[in-house]
Amino acid sequence: MGNSVILAIESSCDDTSAAVVINGKVISNITASQKVHENYGGVVPELASRQHQIHIVPVVDEALKVAKVDKKDITAIAFTRGPGLLGSLLVGVSFAKSMAMALYIPLIEVHHMQAHVLALFAEDPKPPFPFLCLTVSGGHTQIVKIEDHLTMTILGQTIDDAAGEAFDKCGKMLGLPYPSGPIIDKLAKAGEVKYEFTEPKIADLDFSFSGFKTSFLYFLKKKLSENPDFIQENIHDLCASLQHRIVTILLNKFEKAAVDLDIKHLGVAGGVSANSELRAKLKALCEKHEWSYYIPKISLCTDNAGMIGVVGYYKYLNKNFVGLDVKPDPRMAW
Repeated sequence: MGNSVILAIESSCDDTSAAVVINGKVISNITASQKVHENYGGVVPELASRQHQIHIVPVVDEALKVAKVDKKDITAIAFTRGPGLLGSLLVGVSFAKSMAMALYIPLIEVHHMQAHVLALFAEDPKPPFPFLCLTVSGGHTQIVKIEDHLTMTILGQTIDDAAGEAFDKCGKMLGLPYPSGPIIDKLAKAGEVKYEFTEPKIADLDFSFSGFKTSFLYFLKKKLSENPDFIQENIHDLCASLQHRIVTILLNKFEKAAVDLDIKHLGVAGGVSANSELRAKLKALCEKHEWSYYIPKISLCTDNAGMIGVVGYYKYLNKNFVGLDVKPDPRMAW
């Protein structure tokens, strides 16, 4: 179809992002984060949607400027249709529809989690098919088999809370600010794994972190009743132990999937894939089995429009477009 210049928009949660992807290559990737949620210990949907309305025009403008692309050169607009927060999605979807209509160009809907997987194709080396991907974020934890760019099957997923949510909620119990995941990662570097937390017994390749969070809460309550300064005095070891258990829960299932299916190429994607211990342990696991592994660079792990544009590129090649009647879908299925 000749040169493809995709403008991509991501607004599923609390990051407003726009990117320009030319022939599958991410040329610009601009994200405005929202600090307003830090005081609430989590994302407030109403505040998130208002912030998206403030950020979306400047972010799109900056993405086009950095890529040195004029609006008239855009060949299609890709946007996150779901899953995500309805109010947040609505801002991105409405903007994408309006701009596509004004420019007389096609629209491409993108599934947010499929985009996390295809972030692995934003740069070389790219994983060969078939491969397994562990997608881990604040809202999702899944093991996915990828047959080609647009054919994916979920083999296992969390039956309750996601790994990223476990990091943030346990971090809150430790008195850490939101989001806690990156802070736990940093504090863990100065600590040792001194506390053993049980691994949930969940069948097949599914995950569960709800009971894990509860047991962590009871553990802290017991220790604090014995010593009110327990958390402050042991914060580094607590973070190291907590992170170690969450990472081992993830990789034990991931290893089982790879062995059972005899797949030798593994990828990790999503916000939690930025975690340094997960990256180090995945590297060690793959060296043990002589498997190859793939992880996007940090800027492509968290929510960003670059990954939306990569999916948009492959859908553009297939002329996989949607009409202007498309609506956001907060619980969008794969």
